[in-house]
Amino acid sequence: MRIAELIPTRRPFLSLEFFPPKERDTWPKFFAEVEKLKALDPLFVSVTYGAGGGTQANTLDVVTHLKREMGLEPMAHLTCVGASSAALGEFLRAISDAGIENVLALRGDPPKGVADFTFAGQEFQHASDLVRFIRVNFPHMGIGVAGTPTMHPESATLEDDLKWLKHKVDAGGQFVVSQLFFDNALFLDFVGRLRERGVSVPVLPGIMPIVSMKGAEFIASLNGKAVFGKHYAAIEAAFAKGGDDAVRELGLAHATSQIQGLMDAGVPGVHLYPLNRAEACLEIINNIKM
Repeated sequence: MRIAELIPTRRPFLSLEFFPPKERDTWPKFFAEVEKLKALDPLFVSVTYGAGGGTQANTLDVVTHLKREMGLEPMAHLTCVGASSAALGEFLRAISDAGIENVLALRGDPPKGVADFTFAGQEFQHASDLVRFIRVNFPHMGIGVAGTPTMHPESATLEDDLKWLKHKVDAGGQFVVSQLFFDNALFLDFVGRLRERGVSVPVLPGIMPIVSMKGAEFIASLNGKAVFGKHYAAIEAAFAKGGDDAVRELGLAHATSQIQGLMDAGVPGVHLYPLNRAEACLEIINNIKM
C-alpha cells in the first residue's frame, strides 16, 4: 500500500530506516535485528540505496525480503545522480514486480573519485526530475521526498531551500521525510514555513540517537557540526567525562525527549534511524507515551 494512504490510518506512528549491509553473509544478523524492531509495529520501513558501497541489487533484495518474508511495508531509496532513464526504469520495474509500492526519490551525492563531475548536462539534475519521471512512468508508485530542517548545504538561503522542496512536492512528492536535526524548534518552524507556502503533505521528522563519539563525528563529517546545534558540545562534554557510555546515555535521553516532544506537538509520526541496531531504539520507544 502507498505510504501516503497509510499515514492517515494511524496517528502517531513510527517508521524506521535501514541500510543493507554490504556483505551478504552478514544479512542473517541484520534481519535478526529487524525482527526485534518489528515489536515497534512500524507503519513502514525505508531501505537506503546501495549504502556502504553496496549495490541496487542489495536494496532490491532487502526490500523484497522485508515485504514477502517479514510482512513489513518497505520504501526503497532511489538516487538519480549520474543515472539514465533506462537504468532507473529497470530498477523501478524490478521493485514494482516484487510488490514494492513506495520509493524515496533522491538526487544523491556526486560519485566519489570523479573530480570533474558536474550535474550540468546530466539527464537527471535534481530530485524533482526523478519525481516527475516516476509520476509519469510509474503512476501507481508512492513517492516520498527528503527535506532538510537545518537547510541543505548547497542552498544559498533557507528561502531557496524551501522553494525547491515545494518544487519536489508540486512535481508529485506525496510526503516529506526530514534529514537529521537535534532541536525540535527548528523542525516545527520548518513545517510552519512549508505550510505558509502551501505545502500540505505530511512532513515526518527524522530522528537518530547518537550512541558514540565516533557516530557523532561521522554525522558531522557528512553534514557539519551545525546540524547538531548545541547538542554537539554536550556530546563532547559527555565523552570527556565518561566516554561512549556517557555519550550513549545522553544520546538516548535526547532522542527520547525529542520524540516525545514531537508527538506532543502533533506530528503525524516519527521516522527513526536505528542504524540497524534494535536495542537503542527499543529502549527509547519504551519510554515514550504514544
